[in-house]
Amino acid sequence: MGSPSMHFSVGSVPLGAGCPLVVVGGMCVLESEDLLVEVGAALGESCARLGLGFVLKASFDKANRTALDAYRGPGIQEGLGILARVKERLQVPVLTDVHTPLQVAPVAQVVDMIQVPAFLCRQTDLLVACAQSGRPVNVKKGQFMAPGDMGPVVDKLTGSGATEVMLTERGVSFGYNELVVDMRGFSVLASHGTPVCFDATHAVQRPGGGGTHSTGDRQHVPALARAAVAAGVDAVFMEVHPNPDRALSDGPNSLYLEEVPALLAQLQALDSVLGQG
Repeated sequence: MGSPSMHFSVGSVPLGAGCPLVVVGGMCVLESEDLLVEVGAALGESCARLGLGFVLKASFDKANRTALDAYRGPGIQEGLGILARVKERLQVPVLTDVHTPLQVAPVAQVVDMIQVPAFLCRQTDLLVACAQSGRPVNVKKGQFMAPGDMGPVVDKLTGSGATEVMLTERGVSFGYNELVVDMRGFSVLASHGTPVCFDATHAVQRPGGGGTHSTGDRQHVPALARAAVAAGVDAVFMEVHPNPDRALSDGPNSLYLEEVPALLAQLQALDSVLGQG
């Protein structure tokens, strides 16, 4: 069984110990190619100006939507086509989710990093397929798991050939429809030997809080993101939208695109103070 790397590159973006903070940002779900270009270009420009790494994120399918009739995305064929074109146009690395082992191979041909959703973080067959893809893998810690529980997840990946693994914290279930982030968890996740990311926007989600949809409290994102960077994370994940109130998924916990540059400047300043960049 191998060991994970504390730093590696996602495309051309260095990630991990001694590297500048990386922003994994974009849209919850692909709505249109033009919208992804708008979001990706704006985030990429802000990160480049601040010296931050940037990985563009968008999902071609959200298989865990609350309601049957909720918008899930364009699907794998159309979605991967959009991601490939936007990646080429903006010259940025891209990340997307997979939900089944059969999705991994075609996704790996396009993206620079594969993401395992929180609800699926213990699915052995999915983890093995991701590990064997040859791409870096980001695994979101399940809302039902403690940070220490992610050790066996890392072992499944490294035992199947992966060395480039990142773990992402997105909060722990607290009562009904609430998540709480324990800042101690970041150091526990890091003890598994991987870079650590904080999912700042899903951490303020209220899963299923609207009955047929999830709600959220985006006003808490900046404070939690600043705290996570101060705690030493290597990356921050955030979903943004020009008009979150009209987003087709995760609008209540997504940030307004126009407000992100100021937050990124704060995060870069904190990262600089800590000497991580």
